[in-house]
Amino acid sequence: MRAATLICTFLTFMLAPLVAQAFETSAKSAIVYDVATGQTLMEKNADMALPPASMSKLMTLNMVFEALEDGRMTLDEEIIVSSKASAYGGSTMFLQTGDRVRVEDLIRGVIVLSGNDASTALGEAIAGSEPAFAQMMTERALELGMDNSTFANANGWPAPQQRMSVRDLATLAKRLITVFPQYYGYFAETEFQYKDSPPANRFNRNPVLKLNIGADGLKTGHTQEAGYGLVGSAKQGNRRIIFVVTGIDTQEGRAEESQRITNWAFRQFAERKVAEKGVVLTEADVWMGEAASVGLASTEDIMTLLPVIGRENAEAKITYIGPFEAPITKGDKLAELIVSVPGMSDTVHPLVATADVPKGGFLVRVRTAATVLLKQLTGQAATVF
Repeated sequence: MRAATLICTFLTFMLAPLVAQAFETSAKSAIVYDVATGQTLMEKNADMALPPASMSKLMTLNMVFEALEDGRMTLDEEIIVSSKASAYGGSTMFLQTGDRVRVEDLIRGVIVLSGNDASTALGEAIAGSEPAFAQMMTERALELGMDNSTFANANGWPAPQQRMSVRDLATLAKRLITVFPQYYGYFAETEFQYKDSPPANRFNRNPVLKLNIGADGLKTGHTQEAGYGLVGSAKQGNRRIIFVVTGIDTQEGRAEESQRITNWAFRQFAERKVAEKGVVLTEADVWMGEAASVGLASTEDIMTLLPVIGRENAEAKITYIGPFEAPITKGDKLAELIVSVPGMSDTVHPLVATADVPKGGFLVRVRTAATVLLKQLTGQAATVF
């Protein structure tokens, strides 16, 4: 049996030493995530399960979008509003019991108006009742890797079981942006007035949509227990960030903190290419193959964000267990490229074989066995089979 050997190749970036200026936030919990590179730029109490208020409506919308894609629901379908849905106070669409409302209007009511009634109507349409829908949301959150999320209702109404972490909210926001781009445009709408609702009840409460910083979503939240929170996303050039803040004392403070955090994320980091698609980064030894080695490369361009000022270097390393035994097929995942930037979480990228390596014939096996025997006889380190 082959002994395992850990191979590490270090690729230090030949760039100016860099480190980001730390971001200090007044939020109780916060996270900033770069979508393209997968890097978390900052976090504070990111895994703490806290009251999400209306930000939990994003999970309701995820369930609705999944139902639309599965054909279990259509945008033109009309939902009958229950007495329970219409009885909710707070932010509403002013729905009445027995109203028949198109799914698309309810979606806009949730996103733009933060309608508690609209959220419940959608949840009841999917699961039959709000408690059953809350259970569906909790189970689906676990399947999506949102380990610190539980739900008691569809709209974020205060309840002991209604909890989410900012990391889970960022995960959810990324899913809504990348998996459901066909519906993401709703989040940028600044106005929506439903039928005879009061004219003043038509404006999106998301403050970052008006700040000219590339923001196009996602959802605000506020209760006395939770404070003021926001799940936001902004795009500038080729970069998109997602940020979540919660536990801020005032509505004005939420808007100011959201603008500060967005400006920091775009101005304190520069994008650099670590690896180019298909370009061999290193050669790995192959055992008993027609070739003695195989190239390792990424299947896509790998970008990373590097801070713009400071002293410390970023670094990348390739890790694998080898040598690899033939046969090897082009495209087989053999290794990982781990990118490390001081003060930020590591990102891991797969590397694959760049060529087929068939199993060697009789002469290859004889030559390999002789090489191992020679190393053993001369006292050199050898991999034993």
